[in-house]
Amino acid sequence: MANAGPTVSDAELDVLKVLWDEGPLTVRAVEAKLIKRKRRWAYNTILTLLSRLRDKGFVAANKSDTAHVFRAAVSRQELLQSGLSDLVDRICDGTSSPLVHALVQGARLTPEEISQLRKMLDQLESR
Repeated sequence: MANAGPTVSDAELDVLKVLWDEGPLTVRAVEAKLIKRKRRWAYNTILTLLSRLRDKGFVAANKSDTAHVFRAAVSRQELLQSGLSDLVDRICDGTSSPLVHALVQGARLTPEEISQLRKMLDQLESR
């Protein structure tokens, strides 16, 4: 089984989503955005979550100003790829087709999404 590397807790993911959606922010600005998303955490809790994310390599901090400004160091797509690769390794023994089948069978896909999937499959087949 492959080494999955650091994981992101649900609380850390909430903070990371704010940084993805809003860009670089101070702890106070992250706190304000989380309140709008119905998350009311203390300043120190948010700072702890950001510090953990920084230690894991998911967030970077600019310390040039009085208030640290945090930004996402990985994209949503990068984290998704990493998580799916780990899932394929852990549950599907390294074979991605069972995961793809489960996702497609359980999804409500729009005609546009189905068309995109067909194009991606055609591109894979032509390689």
